[in-house]
Amino acid sequence: MSPQDLAKITARTLQHYNQQAEEFWEGTRDHDVSQNLAALLQAIEVEPPFTILDLGCGPGRDLKTCAGLGHTAIGLDGAARFVAMARAYSGCEVWEQDFLQLDLPENYFDGVFANASLFHVPSRELPRVLRQLHSTLKPGGVLFSSNPHGNNEEGWSRGRYGAYHDLETWRRYLTTAGFAELHHYYRPPGAPRAQQPWLASLWRRVAVGETTMDGAPLRGGNHS
Repeated sequence: MSPQDLAKITARTLQHYNQQAEEFWEGTRDHDVSQNLAALLQAIEVEPPFTILDLGCGPGRDLKTCAGLGHTAIGLDGAARFVAMARAYSGCEVWEQDFLQLDLPENYFDGVFANASLFHVPSRELPRVLRQLHSTLKPGGVLFSSNPHGNNEEGWSRGRYGAYHDLETWRRYLTTAGFAELHHYYRPPGAPRAQQPWLASLWRRVAVGETTMDGAPLRGGNHS
């Protein structure tokens, strides 16, 4: 992909969300992702309250929940309509940035909550974006991600660009970027695997290149 291709992907995907913002909010405001937010908060090892980045915060549903639990929650989204809605709904600070043009402080966040967001990053750009998330986390900080999984295909679907990785490919991206796997699971809970389109995973920031004693990349668990 050329820089022009990437710019078109970003513009078209954000245009979709800006045009569908109200419909998106009505369709997702009651979604229960408490399992995901709890998984992130429980994995953070420092004393609360935590400083959390909600990456791709949308209209602010999870941002408001996180702030309501007493944490410092900052949202980030590339869609201007979502940014305005999230600020109004949550009362939190929200940064307007697209995922391919991130400008994040280093060693700042205890956790990054990337719920249904990172799959919009084209595979070519994913290593760079993950390194930026690694850098914005404090040492030992935790990244949560949940994405629709697939067979490593990517392209357009209903006006949005998406990349749909399987577990092993997702692991390679994350471990190369300096993360150690803590846990993964499929959603929604309790459904047969064929009816669980979402792959959720938790990752701790470690030094890039750090390995276990046998030379394998650090990995904390292998749970489904």
